[in-house]
Amino acid sequence: MNPAPSIVFFTTASGAGYGLLFWLGLLRALGWGAGAPPSFGAAAVLLALALITAGLLSSLAHLGNPQRAWRALSQWRSSWLSREGVAAVLTYPPALLFLSALWFGWPGLAVVGGLLSAAGAVATVYCTAMIYASLKTVRQWRHPLVVPGYFAMAALSGAALLAALAAAWGLRGAVLVPAALAVLGGVAALALKLAYWRAVDAGLPGPTAESATSLGAIGRVRPLDPPHTQQNYLLREMGFRVARKHAARLRAVALAAGFAAPAALALLALAGAPAAPLLALGALLALLGVLVERWLMFAEATHTVMLYYR
Repeated sequence: MNPAPSIVFFTTASGAGYGLLFWLGLLRALGWGAGAPPSFGAAAVLLALALITAGLLSSLAHLGNPQRAWRALSQWRSSWLSREGVAAVLTYPPALLFLSALWFGWPGLAVVGGLLSAAGAVATVYCTAMIYASLKTVRQWRHPLVVPGYFAMAALSGAALLAALAAAWGLRGAVLVPAALAVLGGVAALALKLAYWRAVDAGLPGPTAESATSLGAIGRVRPLDPPHTQQNYLLREMGFRVARKHAARLRAVALAAGFAAPAALALLALAGAPAAPLLALGALLALLGVLVERWLMFAEATHTVMLYYR
């Protein structure tokens, strides 16, 4: 599949934003960061909303007619893309309430807004993951680890960003919880991606030319002529292939620099090393790792339609 930059950026930025909004909303409701200055909470929510909005706007660039994007919201009964849009829109009001409550010091409303924002973040990330996991035509996406992988990477990048912000504000005590969550998120993302890639490389059952044409009963199927004689939309979008050696290198970057390194840096910060630079670097590496993993998710995917081009 063609790894469109707009979609790669969208899934990375919005996932990090929703991860940050989730952890901040949930932890604040549990009493975490109650003594922090209003500027800290407001900055965290604003950063989350900025990442979410930038990602959503980027996704519009992939549409054929971006000016008609609003129509996608009407298909929520049958489309995960539409459900994602609805969930994203519905998350903004509680997030803005959460932002106001943190800034003006309204603890009760902060709890309500935080929990509603966290719920909206979970729902939106789930819908985003299901856009891909529901597609039977792409065997690499129709896998039970795709949805947990989305959650793990959103949790990792969100926790890393929250820990970096707490360290930047000099909130030494508040750093401990998100830093520990970043460690857990890094370990979870690493384990899930290893298991997922191992399953994909082992050759998951997928469609064949025989099953796609329903002609398998009469023998092996092979095309006599290609469907098209020149480049077309299907080949541009579905026919992208990445060299195996390049994919292996990028996997190593995602696993080591993107997942393991942020967890290790967070551990060093928990052990007493200077937290601000370590956690800032960890957050940047986490975003880089997710970006690389998102690119690979598309580049390594194979669509059933390409069976007709062999």
